[in-house]
Amino acid sequence: MAVPTFVDQVTLHISAGRGGNGVASVHREKFKPLGGPDGGNGGPGGSVILRVDPDVTTLIDYHHSPKRRAENGGQGAGDHKNGAHGSDLVLTVPDGTVVSTPKGTVLADMTGAGTEMVIAAGGRGGLGNAALASSKRKAPGFALLGEPGEELEIVLELKVVADIGLVGFPSAGKSSLIAAISRARPKIADYPFTTLVPNLGVVTAGDTTFTVADVPGLIEGASEGRGLGHDFLRHIERCAALVHVVDTATMEPGRNPVEDLDIIENELSRYGGLEDRPRLVALNKVDVPDGRDISDFVVDELRERGLRVFQISAMSTEGLRELTFAMAEIVQRARAEKEVVEAKRIILRPASADGNDTFTITDTQDGWRVRGEKPERWIRQTDFSNDEAVGFLSDRLNRLGVETRLLELGAQEGDTVIIGHEDNSVVFDFKPGIDAGAEMLGRRGEDQRFDHSRPAARRRRAIDEAMDERTETETRADVARRLDKPERYGPKSYTIGTAEDPDWAEDDPGE
Repeated sequence: MAVPTFVDQVTLHISAGRGGNGVASVHREKFKPLGGPDGGNGGPGGSVILRVDPDVTTLIDYHHSPKRRAENGGQGAGDHKNGAHGSDLVLTVPDGTVVSTPKGTVLADMTGAGTEMVIAAGGRGGLGNAALASSKRKAPGFALLGEPGEELEIVLELKVVADIGLVGFPSAGKSSLIAAISRARPKIADYPFTTLVPNLGVVTAGDTTFTVADVPGLIEGASEGRGLGHDFLRHIERCAALVHVVDTATMEPGRNPVEDLDIIENELSRYGGLEDRPRLVALNKVDVPDGRDISDFVVDELRERGLRVFQISAMSTEGLRELTFAMAEIVQRARAEKEVVEAKRIILRPASADGNDTFTITDTQDGWRVRGEKPERWIRQTDFSNDEAVGFLSDRLNRLGVETRLLELGAQEGDTVIIGHEDNSVVFDFKPGIDAGAEMLGRRGEDQRFDHSRPAARRRRAIDEAMDERTETETRADVARRLDKPERYGPKSYTIGTAEDPDWAEDDPGE
């Protein structure tokens, strides 16, 4: 099978990098058993960027390698070390590439050298427990996961940026014409369909410089799949004018210039979108005796149709000067009529760092389905193997108002709650107001380990209070032993014959 050298349409599957996970870590140092959280954040994943490169003229690289993926973000680490940022993946495309979805929705028209578009954004990195710490949650025992990057399938379609488009039957002399009026050197031979890929040439006429493109020859029935040219007509969609190159010296029986012109116009109308372009007609090969006779015979008929007709020879260059100046005139007029887009002042209004606060809740057969940017993003960030992380998620959803909204819609305890899209969702049992997370948690996501003093601190305070009432002979150690084992050491002082007297009993004789 022949290996293609020119590809103007490919389907590309791209994936942005995943964000790195945050880390739950506690600072460790001698004599500091609880040095505080120091887990770093995960790095963001790399994005996929399309960039116009004038040196690229084909999509052949993506034909051979249709799957592209950006680099993932690095994982966080202890000691407040954040993960590395994933490298962006830059895909260079030719000038005039149209980016669309497989269903035909146009996403971007990439024209102009250096034009860029972020087609797939990398996932955000997860926060480490140091970033999640607060006055209520002093030592989080969890971290957030990194988000996956965007993943989608796109179609890249190359439409050559040219001012004039040449159309005509195979072997009409389009390649010879573009070689005669420019420095382009397309393949020229005496058999049909010599041109297999579009050719582009730069032409100068007076003070005007413009580009001319030709496509593989059209034949009758091209709109139904015959021949090659119909697949390449996209390359003249941007042209300001079309030039019909008509062969006046063809040896095929039953053909004449007028019928050839009508057939090509019929194929252009079937393709659509080119009805408003000005037309020029170039009757080629007048250097051949029969060609000049036929040209003289049909030139008046074509001009009666309102067409500008030029009798030319790409071989002897006869008539080429008049033709190129006519092309330049149309190009100048088209450029003058083109609307000048004034630069607008760009006003940046950054969105909230937490994204969109809106969400929807729908009662479905499977349960209550919650959809929204925040809830779905929080689901992706949660490590469901960690009870404290689940409690943190429940607390965030409650603050957002999901629980209140469910109660307003009539949700009952035990109902199924589904968060996310049907293809990737998480299912919960609705339990309003329940304390979530591990047993050490009070309110959702709240760590109470630091709300109470440790036993050693309470013991020291008790000894300090008892030292004020000690006897002269008691030391601090004696007070500590008495507090630890009062049944052995007894009180520090007592009255003989009372209940505090360790030697007294109820049957002892009175005084």
